Amino acid sequence: MKTIRLFLLLLLCAALTLTPVYVMGEGVPDYSLPENWAYYAIGEEKDADLFLICPTVDMQNEYNMSMDDEETKASFLGALNMERGIYEDTARMYAPYYRQAAMKIYDLDAYEREPYLALAYSDVSAAFAWYLEHENQGRPIILAGFSQGADMCYRLLAEYFGNEELYSQLIAVYAIGWPCTEFLTAEYPQIRPAQADNDIGVVISFDCEAPEVEETFIFPAGQKVFSINPLNWHTDSVPADKSENPGACFTSYSGKIKREEAGLCGCYLDTARGVVKITDIAAEDYPPVVPGLPAGAYHIYDYQFFFRSLQINVGVRTQQYLMEAALTGQEAARLLTEAIPAS
Repeated sequence: MKTIRLFLLLLLCAALTLTPVYVMGEGVPDYSLPENWAYYAIGEEKDADLFLICPTVDMQNEYNMSMDDEETKASFLGALNMERGIYEDTARMYAPYYRQAAMKIYDLDAYEREPYLALAYSDVSAAFAWYLEHENQGRPIILAGFSQGADMCYRLLAEYFGNEELYSQLIAVYAIGWPCTEFLTAEYPQIRPAQADNDIGVVISFDCEAPEVEETFIFPAGQKVFSINPLNWHTDSVPADKSENPGACFTSYSGKIKREEAGLCGCYLDTARGVVKITDIAAEDYPPVVPGLPAGAYHIYDYQFFFRSLQINVGVRTQQYLMEAALTGQEAARLLTEAIPAS
């Protein structure tokens, strides 16, 4: 059975390397229509673009969200609004509605759930292809997603960003709450784990747990995962004190901050499992909420615990990208000038 699953996974990875083409298939939303976007070009005067992918909000007894389910789509928009404050000061925002996999698929093993995630990704890919063709115009790109949205980010990286020209437009990928595995980085060189607070073209990934948690279905034991500490931006086990946390923010579906607390928690990286261990809080104050997660699994708080740190970091990486792009442009101009003989 393990051999069969590995073969199917390799088939999936091979499919992701095919040249992306925007094709309207059966059930794929028409992304030329505004109603199929939760955000479309919000923030015109920004230096970069954000392509943001929603986490799992579909709790219905189904395998994929219906694009006609207005109630679930309202939760979809609300979940995006809870994250948008991290990015909206820096980027023009795009976020497609898509037939995301419903929560019930996570009761299945990875092999059995894949068809439903693949269907969800067919929409995300179509939306991204539409955005590239009609909106991007060579602008710098930030990809971001939480949980299932992070899974979709890895798939976009695998399918699209092996192209060097497109990769050169990538500021960073905030793929939070889903593992950046050794397998992914080995198969796709464009999936590069972040090593510091200002490297570009990299993946920022982590998931939060109490120190006593040993595994979850999101981050099972025994796999090699690359993560980064979202306070000190180290990839080793050096702890970050809670005094280094500029602000945890707990947001509503409207995007408003209901509660903000600087210094709420510190953290350290468990390098053996690639998860961020949270200190200074009591697990009972932050229940897991997500079915199947044990007490002390802080998955749904991943970006809330580090909201201000992430917000600052998006700005830092964007400015680093713009500075390096400007220097590259100046060097290209110098070389061109030297190559043209004086008249």
